Amino acid sequence: MSSGYFRFKQFTVRQELAAFGVTTDSVLLGAWAEITPASTDSVLLGAWAEITPASAILDIGTGTGLLALMAAQRSDARIVAIEPDRNSFIQAGINFAASHWHERMTLIHTSLQDFRPAPDLLFEAIITNPPYFIDSLPNPDVSRARARHTVSLSHAVLAGETARLLAPAGSLHLVLPVNEAMKFTEEAAVNGLHCTRRLLVRPTPSTPPARVLMTFKREKGPCTEEEIIIEKGGRHIYSDEYVSLTKDFYLKF
Repeated sequence: MSSGYFRFKQFTVRQELAAFGVTTDSVLLGAWAEITPASTDSVLLGAWAEITPASAILDIGTGTGLLALMAAQRSDARIVAIEPDRNSFIQAGINFAASHWHERMTLIHTSLQDFRPAPDLLFEAIITNPPYFIDSLPNPDVSRARARHTVSLSHAVLAGETARLLAPAGSLHLVLPVNEAMKFTEEAAVNGLHCTRRLLVRPTPSTPPARVLMTFKREKGPCTEEEIIIEKGGRHIYSDEYVSLTKDFYLKF
C-alpha cells in the first residue's frame, strides 16, 4: 500500500485527500454485502451468504469511494454515493471518474440528513462504514472526527434515515465494533429494521472479535451468525475464508 493510492484488481483507490483511506473493514464489507454479482464467475460471499438483486445501491459516507466501487464491480446496479466532507467528496469523484463503471455511478456532496432523492427512488441495498465511536474523545482533525465519531451522524439518525430510504424488501449492510454493533441493533429495531446476518471478524484465532458485519431488513426473522479469522498462521498469512471472500479485489490473492 502507498500513502497515495491502493491498487485493486479492477480499480485503483487514490486516498491522499480523503479523511480516511482504505481499511480492511470496508473491503470485508464490500465483499460480504448482499448484492447481485456482475456474473456467475464473480460470486464473492461464501457459503454463509444469500445474494439478492439490487438495481439501486446507496453508499452512505463514501469517503474514497471504495464501497461504491466494489458494489459497481459486483453488480450491474445504479450506484449512488453521498459524502458530506468536501475533500473526501473530491477524492471519490476522482476515483469514480477513473473507473470502468463511472457512467452508472452518481456522487452527491451532501449529508445523509439532507439527502433527498427522487420520491420514487428507494434503494434495494444500502452499504455504509459509518462513524464508529460514541463515547471516546474525538480526533482533533475535524474531518477525521466526523468520519469516525458519531458527532455528525448518530446511530439513531443513521437507523432512521436508512429506514426512510430503504426499499420494502431492501437490506442495509454495515460494519461496527462489537459494542457499538449492539447499540446500533437496538436503534435499528426502533425504526423497524432487524438484523438477519452477522459476521464476527477476528484478527487472529487468539484475539476476540474486533468488528461485526451486519445485515438488516424490515422483515423480522432469525439472525444467522458466522465468524471469520483474518490471519490464521501469523502475520500476513491469511485464512482460506478471508482469501476466498476478498480474492476478486486484492492483488495479493
